[in-house]
Formats: sequence, C-alpha cells, structure tokens
Amino acid sequence: MSGRTATARFRISKVSVPKAREHVRQVLRAWKLGHVSDDAVLLASELATNVVAHAAQGIGEYFELALRRRDGVLVLEVSDSYQWEMPELRKPGPEETSGRGLLLVDALSQAWGVRPRSGAGKTVWVHLAVRG
Repeated sequence: MSGRTATARFRISKVSVPKAREHVRQVLRAWKLGHVSDDAVLLASELATNVVAHAAQGIGEYFELALRRRDGVLVLEVSDSYQWEMPELRKPGPEETSGRGLLLVDALSQAWGVRPRSGAGKTVWVHLAVRG
C-alpha cells in the first residue's frame, strides 16, 4: 500500500476546517489506516485552523491538504500562499488563549516541519508512523 496519495483543495474559511477533517477521515478509512485516524484528523484540524487564522492575509483563496503513504509513514501536508510568517514552535504563557496548536503537532507527530513553496507560500508537513 505504499505510495498512495490523496490531495484536496479547500477555501480559506472556517467552514473548511471540518471539511478538511472529514477528508482525512475518509481517506484513511479507505486506506485501512483507522488506527492513525484520530491523530491525523487532529493534526489536519490544527494545521487547517492555522491557515484560516493566518493565511487569509496571503495572495490565494485556497489551501491544499495532501496525504501520502510511504514506507510505513503517513505524510500530511498543508500548503497555503502566506509566506511572510513561517510557523514556529513556541510555549505560550498560561494566560494566552492561543498558540498551542504546534505543541500538539510536535507531541503527536514523528517529525514535522515547514518549507517554502516555489512562488508564494509554504507547506507545513507532518509524519505519523502507520505500522502496527
């Protein structure tokens, strides 16, 4: 089953976050990867929410969510056109009401990172182990 890919585009809007979660859930069900579905759905939700919160200032109207299965790893990528501020892991203070999404991403994933896209924007990627 290695080498599978599924990609979807979503409008940068709050209503797209649950649509992105459902897309991940459906793809992983079809790929028989239900055992990583909860974590992958949460990760997709956090990354899609970040796009809605920050990338609306970019030059595009859409973000892309890609899922790939390769060599025992699920790769989840969220790409947008907002390039002026790359996401960074930080530890928010106890009084802050936001800023914890990447802490969840870091805790749940095998690895994660961000890379610039050709043209405008960035891609945030996450690796989840799928064996077992």
